[in-house]
Amino acid sequence: MKIHKKISILITALIVSFSNISYSDTFYGVGDSTTGTYADWMKTVYNRAGMPELLSIPLTTFDKDYNLIPMAAESWSQSDDGLTWTFKLRDGLVWSDGPALKASDYIFALTRAVTTGFDFGWYYSFAAGIKNWNAVSDGSKDVSELGIKAVDDLTIEVTTESVKPYLPGVFSLWFPVAEHAWKKHGDEYAANVDTLPSSYAFIMESWEKSTNKQTFVKNPTYNGPWPAKIDKVIIDPTIGAPEVGFPAYMAGDADMTTLNVGQIPYAKSKFPNDLRTNAIFAVSYISFDLTSAPFDNVDVRKALWYAVDRDEMTNTVLKDLAIPGKSLLAPGFPGYNEKLTDYAVFDPAKAKEHLAKAGYPNGDGFPEIEIWYRDQGGYNGAITAPMLQYLQAEYKEHLGIDMKIKIMSIGEWYDALTNNKNNLFLSPYEYDYMDPSNFYGIFYNGGRHSHYLDSYDKLVAEADAHPDYDVRLELYESAEMELINNVSIIPLMHPITTSLIKESVKGDGPQNNNLGFAPLNQRSHYFFTHITK
Repeated sequence: MKIHKKISILITALIVSFSNISYSDTFYGVGDSTTGTYADWMKTVYNRAGMPELLSIPLTTFDKDYNLIPMAAESWSQSDDGLTWTFKLRDGLVWSDGPALKASDYIFALTRAVTTGFDFGWYYSFAAGIKNWNAVSDGSKDVSELGIKAVDDLTIEVTTESVKPYLPGVFSLWFPVAEHAWKKHGDEYAANVDTLPSSYAFIMESWEKSTNKQTFVKNPTYNGPWPAKIDKVIIDPTIGAPEVGFPAYMAGDADMTTLNVGQIPYAKSKFPNDLRTNAIFAVSYISFDLTSAPFDNVDVRKALWYAVDRDEMTNTVLKDLAIPGKSLLAPGFPGYNEKLTDYAVFDPAKAKEHLAKAGYPNGDGFPEIEIWYRDQGGYNGAITAPMLQYLQAEYKEHLGIDMKIKIMSIGEWYDALTNNKNNLFLSPYEYDYMDPSNFYGIFYNGGRHSHYLDSYDKLVAEADAHPDYDVRLELYESAEMELINNVSIIPLMHPITTSLIKESVKGDGPQNNNLGFAPLNQRSHYFFTHITK
């Protein structure tokens, strides 16, 4: 009996010891997707499961200070005419199930995407400008005519429709697909742990399909940049909402949580050293149908521009959730120009003057208007309603204008926006790649707003193709001035998120960058490979 008791005690001690070791080498974090079915970015972006980017090495990426970093591609070069790029892959990269990672795996990823209705396909046309992308996508040209090819196992050649000096940064979202796994299992290769090879720092150990809780462990075969320093990462969408995540954090059951506005004051007092601010690099703005009354009158648009007190709005109703949006680009984003913020002035007298000039003194005779916005969770869900209520009150007080508010599904909203089914929208946009062309491009040639400003388009086209970065920024400044003078849009705010990260989480990943932001999930490649416990 004594021997059995001693053995039992020893086993218990070993279990406790093992558990402690396991916990100390595990990061337990939040997720945001409970509905996706494929852990494959190149299958679906908008409905992906978990964080497939932890399994896939992109051609390039950005570090915590938003510098472009080589990843699978160790180098690249541009042809003299600017239309052809050559990317050289690192030798020795492998899939976790054994085969070498080849250029053909990247080519297969995009040829599959362009022929299967990939929900992020517009990116490789709009941002990357890959030759014949749209023609191949709509079936008018064969996939063999797509402007990408594997020259050899370590060389990728890309041909674009126009000059794209920022293309290497765009390819931070070009991930490989394991062609050998897909040939054996089809798309289902990315729906099951046992058939899902990794090309990056982690491999998936387990996947709870009902919640999309995923467990990743260090990939022992990975020999590329940024190897994992922590043994295990658990991403749990069930604690993604702050209302669930914060209690879990306080109970010691999570290493990270985002906070809602009501939780922030307590968190600041209770966990001052754990607080981190994350820049979303997004903008919410008012957009118009510029061809229909009353917003076809620039003085009406100017009246709405000057009636917005962005500082008061963010300091009161949006406190700790946003910073004033006084230009299209957020502070810290490449190309941000502080000079452009000087025009975002709150001036009620000037607002009234422009409204009277338009024929509506003190709002008399102004037609009924309704601003439409989309229903969604996350940071936009927390911000949008109070912001619109603030604007509603401001326009009534300063202009005598009654503005109603209508909430819609994302699909309905986007259809209405792109097809001019209303004349007034609250429009959010979050970056896709780290270059100013990303934001300026959404208004080019009508963009998603179906409005045209020739002077703007000419400046953006010239900026997008110019090889000198400083000259590009000057041209973008001039382009944005065209939007400002025309009041094509009214920037309102740039969202931020506030999170808590346990002091036990070490390394460079949780630390603020040179702008005072922590990289967090916006820089997931960096964050998860630069943490220890």
